[in-house]
Amino acid sequence: MKKTFFSLVGVCLFSLAVAQTPKNVIYVIGDGMGTAQVYTSLVSQKDKSNFLRFPFSGFSRTYSLNRYTTDSGAGGSALMTGHKVENYHIAEGPKGEWWPSIFALGHDQMRKATGFVVTCTVVDATPATTYAHVPNRNMKDTISLQMAQCSHQVMIGCDKARFQKENRHDGTAPIDTLQKRGYDVVYSLKDLKRSKSDRICALLSENDAPGDASVRGPILRQGVEKALEVLSRNPEGFMLMVEGSQIDWAGHNNDAPYLEKEMAEFDEVLGIILDWAEKDGNTLVVVTADHETGGLSLLNGDIKKGATTDYKFTTGSHSGVMVPVFSFGPGAERFSGIQQNVDIPTKILNLLQQK
Repeated sequence: MKKTFFSLVGVCLFSLAVAQTPKNVIYVIGDGMGTAQVYTSLVSQKDKSNFLRFPFSGFSRTYSLNRYTTDSGAGGSALMTGHKVENYHIAEGPKGEWWPSIFALGHDQMRKATGFVVTCTVVDATPATTYAHVPNRNMKDTISLQMAQCSHQVMIGCDKARFQKENRHDGTAPIDTLQKRGYDVVYSLKDLKRSKSDRICALLSENDAPGDASVRGPILRQGVEKALEVLSRNPEGFMLMVEGSQIDWAGHNNDAPYLEKEMAEFDEVLGIILDWAEKDGNTLVVVTADHETGGLSLLNGDIKKGATTDYKFTTGSHSGVMVPVFSFGPGAERFSGIQQNVDIPTKILNLLQQK
């Protein structure tokens, strides 16, 4: 009887451990997204915001290794590597140490398929922290060379010119490297949708992405849909980073209408991701920010009409306040409470390794 009881307990504990080990991870970054930015979504969606679907939430402390207020290089590096670095560094320590991202570790150690989707240049700070190592985020030619050699299967964003030989001073052509490695390099959303390849690099504008969403097109939504289609083919699972890049740009510009549009797009994509994760049942979704931008306060509005009418920005740069963390899926409860930004990737990795 005792043996049977303890055997049942053992089976239950084993089942619980298995249930808490996600097969897939979708890591969503709202660049510059603080609690005020999130609240604009809650108000405008009239309590139908997809943020409300997350069962767990918390906060992240964002300061960098050498500054009270982080930049996106250090903020992204902390979120991707579990190490605080100095401002402007990309996954590289003060003595030149290279810190691997959890995406690189997931690919190398667990055979996960990996990729990213962003609404900025693919060599901007946040996407770069998933694959590159440089002492300054502005070393974009070097970053593009590292991207062309990285292990991601899907890379979707902008900046075609950066990868063409005629636009560079080093005589290299990263596009040629990508094509030789078997990537389908596409330059439009139409061609992205048509692609049947297991390796895709989409460079969807000549330079950085347009700030006008009507000109930019649905890069985030269609990019996420294609990334999920491709990466989910891997039987060992996948890790996908998604960034709402231009939330940050709206904050820098102190532009409330721009911010509202970017948050509406971000909320829509969260809905796509959560629908996919709910159906899959074995996908962890973590949403956070690298920092807050604009020092935004919301002073007045109309809840019934779903409108915030009085935005006050205190800076055109970043602020040092905590940013929100939302989580859904196996192990989601680990991300509640106040934590360091470096704790988040460590918790993700521990879940994948079941520690």
